Amino acid sequence: MNPADRPTVSIPKACELVSVSRRTIYNWIASGKVQYVRTAGGAVRIFADTLWRGPEAPAPAGAWSDESMRRGA
Repeated sequence: MNPADRPTVSIPKACELVSVSRRTIYNWIASGKVQYVRTAGGAVRIFADTLWRGPEAPAPAGAWSDESMRRGA
């Protein structure tokens, strides 16, 4: 697949999608857990398909309902 065809998300959107902090996203970038690209303007964009590629990666947002999280399920 051509890298230009892969969907990307911003750092804040990646944080929202997987419910982690910016620091965690940057740690994942540094350790190679997620792939990224820099835009012409220098912004970092995360390839969305790499956010959930391993068993150690978090479940996608919405995998559990808010209610089940409050009950501790």
